[in-house]
Amino acid sequence: MADNFIKRSVRNWLNSDTYNKFNEAFVYQWGNSSATYDADNSTYLDKGYNLNSIVFSVVNQQSVKTASIPFSIRKIQDEKSFNQLNRLVKATNSNPTIQQRFKQLVLEKKAYDDIDFPFPLEKPNPNQNWVEFHSLYKTFLALTGNVYIYMLAPEEGMNKGVPIAVYLLPSDKMKIVLKDKANLMGVENPIKGYMLIHGKQFIEFEEENVIHIKLSNPNYDENGEHLYGQSRLKAALRNIQSSNKGVDLNIKTLQNGGAFGLIHGKNSALTEAQAKELKERLKEMSNNPEDLAKITGVSGEVGFTRISLTTAELQPFEYLSYDEKQICNVLGWSDKLLNNDAASTYNNIEQERQRVITDNIYPDLKLLEEALNNYFLPRFKGYEKTKLVYDISELPEMQQDTKLLVEWGVMLVDRGIISRNELREIAMFNELDDSRMNEFTVANDILTLDEALDSSFNIEPKV
Repeated sequence: MADNFIKRSVRNWLNSDTYNKFNEAFVYQWGNSSATYDADNSTYLDKGYNLNSIVFSVVNQQSVKTASIPFSIRKIQDEKSFNQLNRLVKATNSNPTIQQRFKQLVLEKKAYDDIDFPFPLEKPNPNQNWVEFHSLYKTFLALTGNVYIYMLAPEEGMNKGVPIAVYLLPSDKMKIVLKDKANLMGVENPIKGYMLIHGKQFIEFEEENVIHIKLSNPNYDENGEHLYGQSRLKAALRNIQSSNKGVDLNIKTLQNGGAFGLIHGKNSALTEAQAKELKERLKEMSNNPEDLAKITGVSGEVGFTRISLTTAELQPFEYLSYDEKQICNVLGWSDKLLNNDAASTYNNIEQERQRVITDNIYPDLKLLEEALNNYFLPRFKGYEKTKLVYDISELPEMQQDTKLLVEWGVMLVDRGIISRNELREIAMFNELDDSRMNEFTVANDILTLDEALDSSFNIEPKV
């Protein structure tokens, strides 16, 4: 009974906050080689993306997938259908049911013209293509919660205000400049412009030439803190710090060849000369790769007393696994996509790949889509009533939904609700010119709906 009591007491202590603080204290003592952390956006880049392999892996996967989403510019031909489509997309939260997806396809056909417009700029700027632009957009948004798009345009002439290039400004170095005596609760825009601060350089940008995309921020103050987006990594700042310290601890332990301790005589204390000679011999053994150099002898019995915890006792790798999961959670990602073998199967990995697209990649792209549609495309002549559209339906991860959609469409064809050409559109095939493909038919004998209702076409079953 006493033994069970002791075991329970030890187990409870290991799971307690006291032990966690004790563990963290030793991780800090032996593994801290990182700079002091703060909540500035530069921390998420310098100590997160550039230093922490978990943050880099998640954000890199997000940015690569974002850059792979196809997009097109389409002209609105029916405003009512377009508004209905917009409401449907927002209501379904980018993850519609099969019925809602079908309704979405029907509304898209009515809302948009069949002809796609070319993108007004072949490249965003001389140093990037659109793949790099989208990748960097997602990186900045994931790390800092803010994206600043600068539109370079002539200030005079017949093309005044028409962008000739767009640049993603470094979000971690941007400051919002307020107007004098700005009213943060008024109807007028309080933002005068934006300033890029890099070392001793202060570069100002007018508000009308910058598109600011940001995540929601519940923190309000009179200095305009709420005008910035809040980084998703802010809630995981301590996990980033803990993860970095855990890696530092592992490196330090390996560099020192194990745990710290003292070598001493068992029966009598080592003299100063003996201790010095033993230390020098240990240095030689450590520096010499020869096997025989690792052998030495002493004239008396010696002992070793450890004065630090081992990595097994500190459990840094369990902490790393915990930190990894928390970082993935705040970034809206799945740790199953980071070569995490625990409870990972082909099916749930495929489900997670689809989930992160509908719950993370697509919603963030909708922010960019809305911003470009409102502030970028209207600046170009001939692009009136055009909209940029991102389409995730063609991605390999979304093909299971397409399969279910086609199966549901086949059922509608067999019941005479939609035509075969409409089904071909659902399956993303071109329509056929044959007029019979636009007729409504039923499954039996491929009769038209009129023929199916006409009793003269009905065939009596054989008895």
